[in-house]
Amino acid sequence: MLHNNLAHTPVMQQYLRIKAQHPDALLFYRMGDFYELFYEDARRAAKLLDIALTSRGQSAGQPIPMAGVPVHSVDGYLARLVRRGESVAICEQIGDPSKAKGPVERQVVRVVTPGTVTDEALLDDRRDTLLAAVLRDGTRFGLAWLDLAGGRFTVLEGTGDDALAGEIERLKPAELLLSEDQETAASGSSAVTRMRPPWHFDLDSAARLLATQLGTRDLAGFGCADRPLAVRAAGALLQYVRDTQKSALPHVRGLTIETREDALILDPATRRNLELDVSLGSRPECTLAAVIDHTATAMGARELRRWLHRPLRDQVVLAHRYHALETLIATNRYANIHRMLREVGDIERILARVALRSARPRDLVQLRAALALLPGLHSLLEEIDSPLIADLCSRVGSHAEIAGLLRKAIADQPSHFLREGGVIAAGYDAGLDELRQISGHTEEFLLDLERRERERSGISNLRLGYNRVQGYFIEVSRAHADRVPADYLRRQTVKSAERFITPELKGFEDKVLGARERSLARERELYDEILSSLIAELAALQKTAAALAALDVVTNLAERGVALRWSKPELAGDTRLEIVAGRHPVVEAFSAQPFVPNDLELHTGRHMLVITGPNMGGKSTYMRQAALIVILAGMGSFVPAERARIGSFDRIFTRIGASDDLAGGQSTFMLEMTETANILNNATEHSLVLMDEVGRGTSTFDGLSLAWAAARHIATRIRARTLFATHYFELTVLASDTEGCVNVHLDATEHGDQLVFLHAVREGPASRSYGLQVASLAGVPREVIGGARAYLEALERERDSKKPPSPQGELSLELPVPDPIASAVVDALRSIDIDGLSPREALDALYALKGKIGDVK
Repeated sequence: MLHNNLAHTPVMQQYLRIKAQHPDALLFYRMGDFYELFYEDARRAAKLLDIALTSRGQSAGQPIPMAGVPVHSVDGYLARLVRRGESVAICEQIGDPSKAKGPVERQVVRVVTPGTVTDEALLDDRRDTLLAAVLRDGTRFGLAWLDLAGGRFTVLEGTGDDALAGEIERLKPAELLLSEDQETAASGSSAVTRMRPPWHFDLDSAARLLATQLGTRDLAGFGCADRPLAVRAAGALLQYVRDTQKSALPHVRGLTIETREDALILDPATRRNLELDVSLGSRPECTLAAVIDHTATAMGARELRRWLHRPLRDQVVLAHRYHALETLIATNRYANIHRMLREVGDIERILARVALRSARPRDLVQLRAALALLPGLHSLLEEIDSPLIADLCSRVGSHAEIAGLLRKAIADQPSHFLREGGVIAAGYDAGLDELRQISGHTEEFLLDLERRERERSGISNLRLGYNRVQGYFIEVSRAHADRVPADYLRRQTVKSAERFITPELKGFEDKVLGARERSLARERELYDEILSSLIAELAALQKTAAALAALDVVTNLAERGVALRWSKPELAGDTRLEIVAGRHPVVEAFSAQPFVPNDLELHTGRHMLVITGPNMGGKSTYMRQAALIVILAGMGSFVPAERARIGSFDRIFTRIGASDDLAGGQSTFMLEMTETANILNNATEHSLVLMDEVGRGTSTFDGLSLAWAAARHIATRIRARTLFATHYFELTVLASDTEGCVNVHLDATEHGDQLVFLHAVREGPASRSYGLQVASLAGVPREVIGGARAYLEALERERDSKKPPSPQGELSLELPVPDPIASAVVDALRSIDIDGLSPREALDALYALKGKIGDVK
C-alpha cells in the first residue's frame, strides 16, 4: 500500500504520508465533523472501540477500510484507547478549505499517549498519571518521571534491581521509556513500554535540552552533577514529550532530586501486602488510602498519595506536620478551611492545560472561583500558630490582578467550548461587543434604520429588504424614486420598484454578513491573550496550587485524626516501636464488631516477637497494623493508637501471604523464598520486618528448618525489629536461648463446641493451634473433622509415649513423626551454627539437613 503511493487518491496520499510519520499510533484524521481512521488503523479501532468498520470507495483499486468517531465526543474514545495502552496521533485541518487546491492542509498537532495525557476526561483525577524513563549502567540506574498534567519533573539514581523495582512499584508510571540497547527496566511493571533511540540518552544533549527547558545556563543549580544517569533519562523523557505534544511546556519549570535514603523504603511486595492503595481482594475501598482520603480537592488526593507512598525519615519535617495537625484540631479551624477548599477545584491540572493552551472556558471559571477564595483563606490561615501553616499561607499568594482579569474577561456562564462563542464577557472588548450587537440584533438595527430613512426621505412606504444575490437593500416604489436622498446608490431595478443602498447600509452589510465568523475569531484572539497573561504568571500560580494541595492534605489528616480517634505519635531518636492500644485502621473501619486494640513493644532488648496462635486469630492484622502505624507516622499523620513512640526506621519488609505467580513461572514457595531472601540480604538493625508463616509452602521438615534458620539469623545477626508469626510451635524455643526474642500469642478460647477468637495479644507462646476448630468454622464436614480428631489423638499418644527427654536449654521438637526421623531432625539442627553463617550459607546448611533426614527415611 505504502510502496505505490501515487496510485492512491490525493486524500489517501496525504493520509498515508502523515501515517508514515506515526507508524505506532492510531491516526485520527480530521475530515469535517469526524476523525476518520483508515486501513489497519480502522480495523484495530473498530475492535478496540466497538465501532462500525465500513469502507470509503476505492483507492489504488482497492476498497478503503474506514472507521470514524465524531469530533464532539472524541474524548470518550481517546480515554478508552489510552486505558488500553494505545497512542493516538490527532491530525487536524489547519488550512482554509475555501482556498485549498486539492486536499485541505492537515498536520498532527499532538500525540496522546498513556503517559502524556492532560485532558480532564482522560485522567484519573485522584491519581498521578506519570511518564517515566530508565537508563541503566551495570547495577546503577537513573530514573526520571514527569507528571505532565501537573508539571512535576523528578529524577533519582539508585543501585540494584530490587531498588529499581521498588521505585517503579511506588510510581506506577503509565508509560515507561527505555533505550533500545537495554532489554528491561524492572520486572512486574504494568507500564506501557516504549523503546527510544540510544542517542536520545546522550548526556551532553540531555543536559542542553534540560537547561533550555528550565531556562538556565546549565544544571549546576539543580544538584545533578553527580547523577549523570538520571540526567540522561530525564533528557530522553523531555525529548519524547516534545515529540508528542508538539508545543512548548512552560509549566515544566523545575527539576526535583529525590534520594532513596530520605524516605522509608518499601519494596514492591511490602507495598502490595500492606494494601496501601491497591487491595489484594480487588476492593478499592478496603485500602489505607481509601480510609484516610477525605480530601476536598483532587489535587489534594494526589498529594496525599505521594505522602503515603513516600513516608519521610526527616523528623524535623514530621514534627512540623504533627504540630500543624495538633494546632488545627485545637483551634477547630480545619473544618472551615476544608469547607473552603472544596470550592477550589483542581487548579493544578487547570494550570497545566493553560500552559499547553488547551484549557477550556470552564477551566478558567474554576480558576477564577479559586482565586476569589484566597483572601478569605488567608484570613483563616493567618490566625493559626503553626510554622507549616504559616509557610503554606505565604506560598498561597493573592493574585489580585489575575483574579480581576478573569472576572472582567470571562462570562459568568460561558459555553463549554470556545468554538461555540459566548465565552468573553460583555463589556470586555468594544469591537467584540459591536460584532455581537450586529450578529445578535440584526432585526432591531434594520427596523431602526428603516424608520430613520423614512423620516429622512419623507417616503412612507420605503422598506428594507434582503436576498442572497443582492444582499441588503432599500426598496422604493418607482413613483417615489426621484425623492430619494442624494447618497442613495442604485443597486437593482425590479418591475415596480427601485432598490438602493447607502454607505451606512453597505457598512452594516459588510459587518453583519461576517459578524458571526469575525465574532468567533475575535473571541479566539482575546482568549489566547488571556491565556498568555496567565502563562506569564504561571510560576506563582503553580506555587499557589502546590500550597493548596498540601494544605488540603494537612486539614484532611486533622479531620481524620478527630473522626477516627487517632493520636499524635512521639518521635524517638533510636529504633524502637512502642504502641499502646494500637488498631488496624482498615480492619477497624470495616469491622462490624468493636476492634480489639493491642500493645506492641520493640526495642534493643526486645527486638523479635515470635507470634503464635490460631488461624483467624489476628496475627496478620496485628503485624500489618504495626507497619501501617509506622507509615502513617512517616506521612506526618496521627496514628490509630492511644499512644505511640516511633523511632527512625530505614525500611519495612514483609513476608505475608503469597499466591502462585503463574505468569512469572514461580510457585508459592518460590515467591516465599524470594521474599525471605530479600529480607535476609537487605534488612538492617534499623528495619522493621514482618514475617508470616515462613516455610509453609514446602514439607514440614523443610519448612520448619527454614523458618527456624531465618528467624535465628534475623534475631542474632541482623537484629532488626521483627514480628515473626508462625504455626511451628517448635520455634517458640528461640525465646529461651536467643537474646531479645520474646514469645507472644493471639488469644482464643473454646466455649462449648464453639471457638471464640479474643484477638488479644498475650505474653508467652500459644498453648495450641485450634486447627480443627478453625476447619469446622470453615465448613469442613463433621465426619472429616471427627476423623481428623481421632487421628490427631493417635499421633499425640504416639508422640508422648516416645518423646525423648530434652536437655535444659536445648532445642525440643515436638513432632508427630516416627522416632528415628525426629531424632535425626534434632541432631541435624543442633549441628548448625547459624550465628556464623551468611544467609546463603545458612540455606546450604539447611539443604544438607534435608539430605540427612532423607537418609533416615
